[in-house]
Amino acid sequence: MSDLILVRDDGFHPHDGAEPPVLAPATPPEELVDLLHLDLIAIDFPAMTDGRGFSLARRLREIGYQGRLRAVGKLIADQYAMARRTGFDEVQISAELAARQPQEQWLFRADWQEWDHRSRLAG
Repeated sequence: MSDLILVRDDGFHPHDGAEPPVLAPATPPEELVDLLHLDLIAIDFPAMTDGRGFSLARRLREIGYQGRLRAVGKLIADQYAMARRTGFDEVQISAELAARQPQEQWLFRADWQEWDHRSRLAG
């Protein structure tokens, strides 16, 4: 049994066993074009405070990536909405983190499309 869990908008899912290429957050933008044909790409978050993975995901989507994007590494439930807004489809977490931050905490942030801080400030 895998100790990894995938978080999606409808909650926790068992890990699918996929082992996609994992991009470092400092992957140069010019290397992204060669990855557009892949069905699944993961982007690493080496630290909870390292937001470069969000920018990399946004860039992949901007240049036309249509496959699944998976955030892996040190993300927490509070970052789920940002991950979804920047183009991630799912977040991979450990069973240990899932025990500390249960599904309800992740689902609380699954309203990422309705909660847009910038548009609320502008309104």
